Amino acid sequence: MFSFFKKSSKEVTEVKAEQAGWLQRLKNGLKKTRDNLQSKVSSLFTGRLNDAWFDELEEALILADVGIKTTQQLITKLKSQAKEHQVEQAEDLKPLLRSMLIDLLSPLEKNFNPDRAKPFVLVFAGVNGAGKTTSIGKLAQHLQNHNYSVLLAAGDTFRAAAVAQLVAWGERNKVDVITQEKGDSAAVIFEAIQAAKARNIDVLIADTAGRLPTQLHLMEEIKKVKRVISKADPSAPHEVILVLDANTGQNALTQVKAFDDALQLTGLIVTKLDGTARGGVVAAIAGECPKPILFVGVGEQLDDLQPFSATSFVDALIE
Repeated sequence: MFSFFKKSSKEVTEVKAEQAGWLQRLKNGLKKTRDNLQSKVSSLFTGRLNDAWFDELEEALILADVGIKTTQQLITKLKSQAKEHQVEQAEDLKPLLRSMLIDLLSPLEKNFNPDRAKPFVLVFAGVNGAGKTTSIGKLAQHLQNHNYSVLLAAGDTFRAAAVAQLVAWGERNKVDVITQEKGDSAAVIFEAIQAAKARNIDVLIADTAGRLPTQLHLMEEIKKVKRVISKADPSAPHEVILVLDANTGQNALTQVKAFDDALQLTGLIVTKLDGTARGGVVAAIAGECPKPILFVGVGEQLDDLQPFSATSFVDALIE
């Protein structure tokens, strides 16, 4: 989330309208996950509580990819709350579940503040197909909309198509892209940092090659990228972001753990929530390998990448 100066009443009204519009898009984007969950939960939150009821709720949460460990933690807390408050009707537990999910996800919120350094250097990582380059393009526009100058570094030197895609996003956003015909990822990004300093750029976003956590030579290569960045600017990188495709479900946990071991991640971007019934994986991340979620993506439009809000996410998930 970005920090803003004090706003006029008109600006506050515009922000509220924008937030309401985003919440509706988030609800639309999470429809598959919500429908999958609500098909069970809506019918569940009727009648009296018993052990069979909790078993059905557990199944519903696991099917939504909340994960076994996190689901069991939620169920245990719900049972405790039901006993403590002498709740007998299932419908009285729905607001408790909503509150628990918000409490679970709230620690993942993080204030995204590019003013901490200049240039503010972001490194993007992820597996092929996660939406890494597209997220860079969307974030570049998001930053420009908040009056930050942006430079892109085409550090995915393994695939010419990836460089071409980033250049296309640069042209679309009227942002320069640093590329090299020859040279490795670290060299491209090192050059980009020097260029950002020389041009007084606010934010540098560096792409890297898509890789699987099991590709050890590529994981070593991205570690080298991070070391070279630190030589170019001892305070950088200021954000190391892993882009996750929500469709991967529980495999996302493996990715977060592996990339964090290699790079010490500072944040996540979760994409393609509009195309999956597995949006509950966000709760699994919070429960098992909590890393801040900076942004979530729910569509192909440029403004479909927005800062993560736990309350908005849960409101879109459980009606």
